[in-house]
Amino acid sequence: MAITEVNLGSQAVPCRSQGRLASNIPVLFFDVDDCLYPQSARVREASSDLINRYFENHLGLSKEDTIRLREEYYKNFGLIVEGLVYNHKIDPLQYNSMVDDSIALDSLIKPDPKLRQLLQDIDKSKVRLWLFTNAYVTHARRVVRLLGVDDFFEGVTYCDYARVPLVCKPQAKMFEEAMRAAGVESNTDCYFVDDSFTNCRGAHEFGWTAVHLVEEGLPTPPSQASQHQIQSLEELRTLFPHFFKGNNEFLSTSHL
Repeated sequence: MAITEVNLGSQAVPCRSQGRLASNIPVLFFDVDDCLYPQSARVREASSDLINRYFENHLGLSKEDTIRLREEYYKNFGLIVEGLVYNHKIDPLQYNSMVDDSIALDSLIKPDPKLRQLLQDIDKSKVRLWLFTNAYVTHARRVVRLLGVDDFFEGVTYCDYARVPLVCKPQAKMFEEAMRAAGVESNTDCYFVDDSFTNCRGAHEFGWTAVHLVEEGLPTPPSQASQHQIQSLEELRTLFPHFFKGNNEFLSTSHL
Protein backbone atom coordinates (compact mmCIF):
# COMPACT_ATOMS: atom_id res chain seq x y z
CA MET A 1 0.00 0.00 0.00
CA ALA A 2 1.38 3.40 -0.94
CA ILE A 3 2.09 5.84 1.83
CA THR A 4 -0.43 8.66 2.00
CA GLU A 5 1.24 12.02 2.47
CA VAL A 6 -0.39 14.36 4.94
CA ASN A 7 0.80 17.95 4.98
CA LEU A 8 0.89 19.82 8.27
CA GLY A 9 1.11 23.53 8.86
CA SER A 10 -1.67 26.05 8.84
CA GLN A 11 -4.12 23.38 7.73
CA ALA A 12 -4.13 19.70 6.89
CA VAL A 13 -4.61 18.14 3.49
CA PRO A 14 -7.25 15.40 3.88
CA CYS A 15 -5.92 11.87 3.81
CA ARG A 16 -7.31 9.83 0.97
CA SER A 17 -6.36 6.35 2.16
CA GLN A 18 -9.16 3.82 2.53
CA GLY A 19 -8.21 3.30 6.15
CA ARG A 20 -9.37 6.82 6.99
CA LEU A 21 -12.97 5.59 7.02
CA ALA A 22 -12.23 2.93 9.65
CA SER A 23 -12.37 5.36 12.57
CA ASN A 24 -13.63 2.65 14.94
CA ILE A 25 -10.32 0.77 14.64
CA PRO A 26 -7.43 1.95 16.88
CA VAL A 27 -4.32 3.40 15.26
CA LEU A 28 -0.75 2.58 16.28
CA PHE A 29 1.46 5.56 15.41
CA PHE A 30 5.18 4.92 14.95
CA ASP A 31 7.91 7.53 15.07
CA VAL A 32 10.57 6.99 12.38
CA ASP A 33 14.10 8.05 13.35
CA ASP A 34 15.83 6.12 16.16
CA CYS A 35 12.60 4.19 16.57
CA LEU A 36 12.11 1.97 13.52
CA TYR A 37 15.88 1.52 13.34
CA PRO A 38 18.39 1.38 16.24
CA GLN A 39 20.62 4.27 17.25
CA SER A 40 23.57 2.05 16.35
CA ALA A 41 22.77 2.85 12.70
CA ARG A 42 24.41 6.20 13.49
CA VAL A 43 21.95 8.22 11.44
CA ARG A 44 21.85 10.80 14.22
CA GLU A 45 25.61 11.30 14.03
CA ALA A 46 25.48 11.73 10.25
CA SER A 47 22.67 14.24 10.62
CA SER A 48 24.55 16.09 13.35
CA ASP A 49 27.59 16.57 11.12
CA LEU A 50 25.44 18.02 8.35
CA ILE A 51 23.62 20.32 10.77
CA ASN A 52 26.94 21.65 12.04
CA ARG A 53 28.07 22.23 8.47
CA TYR A 54 24.86 24.15 7.73
CA PHE A 55 25.29 26.40 10.78
CA GLU A 56 28.91 27.11 10.00
CA ASN A 57 28.69 27.50 6.21
CA HIS A 58 25.30 29.18 5.79
CA LEU A 59 25.07 31.20 8.97
CA GLY A 60 28.79 31.92 9.30
CA LEU A 61 28.90 30.72 12.90
CA SER A 62 31.85 29.36 14.83
CA LYS A 63 31.84 25.80 16.14
CA GLU A 64 31.26 27.13 19.66
CA ASP A 65 28.24 29.20 18.62
CA THR A 66 26.92 26.32 16.54
CA ILE A 67 26.93 23.99 19.54
CA ARG A 68 25.35 26.64 21.77
CA LEU A 69 22.57 27.53 19.34
CA ARG A 70 21.81 23.92 18.49
CA GLU A 71 21.23 23.13 22.15
CA GLU A 72 19.24 26.33 22.64
CA TYR A 73 16.98 25.75 19.63
CA TYR A 74 16.36 22.10 20.49
CA LYS A 75 15.48 23.01 24.07
CA ASN A 76 13.26 25.98 23.22
CA PHE A 77 11.62 24.79 20.01
CA GLY A 78 11.86 20.99 19.97
CA LEU A 79 13.23 21.12 16.43
CA ILE A 80 16.47 22.82 15.43
CA VAL A 81 14.98 23.82 12.09
CA GLU A 82 12.13 25.57 13.89
CA GLY A 83 14.62 27.72 15.78
CA LEU A 84 16.42 28.50 12.54
CA VAL A 85 13.19 29.55 10.85
CA TYR A 86 12.14 31.73 13.78
CA ASN A 87 15.48 33.42 14.43
CA HIS A 88 17.24 33.38 11.04
CA LYS A 89 14.31 33.24 8.57
CA ILE A 90 15.91 30.37 6.69
CA ASP A 91 14.14 28.33 4.01
CA PRO A 92 13.29 25.06 5.82
CA LEU A 93 13.03 23.13 2.56
CA GLN A 94 16.54 24.19 1.60
CA TYR A 95 17.69 23.16 5.07
CA ASN A 96 16.05 19.76 4.60
CA SER A 97 17.73 19.25 1.24
CA MET A 98 21.14 20.02 2.76
CA VAL A 99 20.66 18.00 5.96
CA ASP A 100 18.18 15.09 6.08
CA ASP A 101 18.02 14.56 2.33
CA SER A 102 21.83 14.61 2.16
CA ILE A 103 22.37 11.84 4.70
CA ALA A 104 23.85 8.75 3.03
CA LEU A 105 21.06 6.55 4.36
CA ASP A 106 21.79 3.78 1.85
CA SER A 107 25.02 3.04 3.69
CA LEU A 108 23.47 3.27 7.16
CA ILE A 109 20.05 1.61 6.96
CA LYS A 110 19.48 -1.92 5.63
CA PRO A 111 16.35 -4.07 5.34
CA ASP A 112 15.29 -5.33 8.76
CA PRO A 113 13.63 -8.79 8.56
CA LYS A 114 12.86 -8.79 12.29
CA LEU A 115 11.04 -5.47 12.09
CA ARG A 116 9.19 -6.63 9.00
CA GLN A 117 8.07 -9.80 10.79
CA LEU A 118 6.86 -7.77 13.77
CA LEU A 119 4.74 -5.52 11.56
CA GLN A 120 3.50 -8.48 9.55
CA ASP A 121 2.33 -10.21 12.73
CA ILE A 122 0.12 -7.27 13.67
CA ASP A 123 -3.53 -7.92 12.86
CA LYS A 124 -4.60 -4.97 10.71
CA SER A 125 -8.27 -5.71 11.45
CA LYS A 126 -7.54 -4.82 15.10
CA VAL A 127 -5.19 -1.88 14.71
CA ARG A 128 -4.02 0.28 11.82
CA LEU A 129 -0.42 1.43 11.36
CA TRP A 130 0.59 5.03 10.70
CA LEU A 131 3.94 6.87 10.60
CA PHE A 132 4.23 10.01 12.72
CA THR A 133 7.45 12.00 12.39
CA ASN A 134 8.92 15.46 12.86
CA ALA A 135 11.09 14.90 9.80
CA TYR A 136 10.02 15.97 6.33
CA VAL A 137 8.16 13.44 4.19
CA THR A 138 11.08 12.76 1.83
CA HIS A 139 13.21 11.54 4.72
CA ALA A 140 10.44 9.37 6.17
CA ARG A 141 9.89 7.78 2.75
CA ARG A 142 13.57 6.94 2.36
CA VAL A 143 13.84 5.37 5.80
CA VAL A 144 10.88 2.98 5.53
CA ARG A 145 11.84 2.04 1.97
CA LEU A 146 15.38 1.14 3.01
CA LEU A 147 14.07 -0.82 6.00
CA GLY A 148 11.79 -2.73 3.64
CA VAL A 149 8.60 -1.94 5.57
CA ASP A 150 6.98 0.82 3.54
CA ASP A 151 4.08 -1.44 2.56
CA PHE A 152 2.78 -1.82 6.14
CA PHE A 153 1.79 1.78 6.83
CA GLU A 154 -1.41 3.43 5.65
CA GLY A 155 0.02 6.91 5.79
CA VAL A 156 2.48 9.35 7.27
CA THR A 157 1.93 12.54 9.21
CA TYR A 158 5.02 14.73 9.09
CA CYS A 159 6.22 18.22 9.84
CA ASP A 160 5.59 20.13 6.64
CA TYR A 161 8.63 22.34 6.10
CA ALA A 162 6.78 24.14 3.30
CA ARG A 163 4.35 25.71 5.76
CA VAL A 164 5.37 28.31 8.33
CA PRO A 165 4.94 28.37 11.26
CA LEU A 166 6.06 24.78 11.57
CA VAL A 167 3.86 22.34 13.46
CA CYS A 168 5.64 19.43 15.13
CA LYS A 169 5.50 17.00 18.04
CA PRO A 170 4.84 17.53 20.92
CA GLN A 171 2.49 20.39 20.00
CA ALA A 172 -1.13 19.49 20.62
CA LYS A 173 -2.02 20.60 17.09
CA MET A 174 0.34 17.97 15.68
CA PHE A 175 -1.47 15.21 17.56
CA GLU A 176 -4.82 16.63 16.43
CA GLU A 177 -3.68 16.64 12.80
CA ALA A 178 -2.40 13.08 13.06
CA MET A 179 -5.78 11.92 14.37
CA ARG A 180 -7.65 13.80 11.68
CA ALA A 181 -5.40 12.45 8.94
CA ALA A 182 -5.52 8.87 10.16
CA GLY A 183 -9.28 9.06 10.62
CA VAL A 184 -9.38 8.21 14.31
CA GLU A 185 -11.90 10.08 16.44
CA SER A 186 -11.13 9.12 20.03
CA ASN A 187 -7.87 9.85 21.85
CA THR A 188 -8.25 6.52 23.62
CA ASP A 189 -7.94 4.75 20.25
CA CYS A 190 -4.49 6.25 19.66
CA TYR A 191 -1.32 4.30 20.51
CA PHE A 192 2.09 5.83 19.98
CA VAL A 193 5.72 4.65 20.01
CA ASP A 194 8.58 7.18 20.05
CA ASP A 195 12.15 7.34 21.36
CA SER A 196 11.63 10.95 22.49
CA PHE A 197 10.80 11.51 26.16
CA THR A 198 9.25 14.89 25.34
CA ASN A 199 7.06 13.52 22.56
CA CYS A 200 5.83 10.62 24.68
CA ARG A 201 5.07 12.96 27.56
CA GLY A 202 3.13 15.18 25.18
CA ALA A 203 1.18 12.24 23.75
CA HIS A 204 0.36 11.01 27.25
CA GLU A 205 -0.89 14.44 28.30
CA PHE A 206 -2.98 14.58 25.11
CA GLY A 207 -4.76 11.39 26.13
CA TRP A 208 -2.96 8.86 23.94
CA THR A 209 -1.43 5.60 25.12
CA ALA A 210 2.26 6.33 24.68
CA VAL A 211 5.20 3.93 24.67
CA HIS A 212 8.65 5.41 25.27
CA LEU A 213 11.35 3.41 23.51
CA VAL A 214 14.60 3.53 25.48
CA GLU A 215 17.07 1.15 23.86
CA GLU A 216 19.02 -1.21 26.05
CA GLY A 217 22.25 0.44 27.13
CA LEU A 218 20.88 3.97 26.96
CA PRO A 219 20.27 6.05 30.11
CA THR A 220 16.89 5.42 31.69
CA PRO A 221 14.93 8.55 32.62
CA PRO A 222 14.42 9.05 36.38
CA SER A 223 10.68 9.00 35.80
CA GLN A 224 8.69 7.52 32.94
CA ALA A 225 7.55 9.81 30.17
CA SER A 226 4.25 7.99 29.74
CA GLN A 227 2.29 4.85 30.57
CA HIS A 228 4.81 2.45 29.10
CA GLN A 229 8.56 2.19 28.58
CA ILE A 230 10.25 -0.51 26.50
CA GLN A 231 13.76 -1.39 25.32
CA SER A 232 12.77 -3.04 22.05
CA LEU A 233 9.86 -2.89 19.63
CA GLU A 234 9.53 -6.64 20.13
CA GLU A 235 8.08 -5.87 23.57
CA LEU A 236 4.97 -4.58 21.82
CA ARG A 237 3.97 -8.23 21.42
CA THR A 238 3.53 -8.64 25.18
CA LEU A 239 2.44 -5.06 25.85
CA PHE A 240 -0.42 -5.16 23.36
CA PRO A 241 -1.05 -8.88 22.65
CA HIS A 242 -4.59 -8.09 21.51
CA PHE A 243 -3.15 -6.31 18.43
CA PHE A 244 -1.34 -9.40 17.14
CA LYS A 245 -2.57 -12.28 15.03
CA GLY A 246 -3.63 -15.34 16.97
CA ASN A 247 -4.53 -13.36 20.08
CA ASN A 248 -8.03 -12.55 21.25
CA GLU A 249 -8.49 -8.78 21.14
CA PHE A 250 -9.92 -8.87 24.64
CA LEU A 251 -7.11 -11.06 25.99
CA SER A 252 -5.62 -8.24 28.02
CA THR A 253 -7.37 -5.13 29.26
CA SER A 254 -4.65 -4.09 31.68
CA HIS A 255 -2.79 -2.19 28.95
CA LEU A 256 -5.78 -0.42 27.43
